[in-house]
Amino acid sequence: MNQKRTFGSILTILGIIGIIVGALGFLQMGGLGLSKMNSLVPFAVGLIFFFAGINLVKTTGDRA
Repeated sequence: MNQKRTFGSILTILGIIGIIVGALGFLQMGGLGLSKMNSLVPFAVGLIFFFAGINLVKTTGDRA
C-alpha cells in the first residue's frame, strides 16, 4: 500500500472542497454565512492542500 500516494489523494480532494467552499462564500451562495474576506481563508487553505496533494502524488515513485 502506497501511503504517500493515498495521503496525496486525500489532500487533493480536501483542497478541491476548500476551493469550492471559498468560491461559494466569495460569491455569497450556498448559505455558508461567510463574508467576502472570510471566504479567502478556506480558499487559500484549499489551494495549499490542492497543490501539496498534487505535488505529493506526482513526485512519489511507484514501487513494485
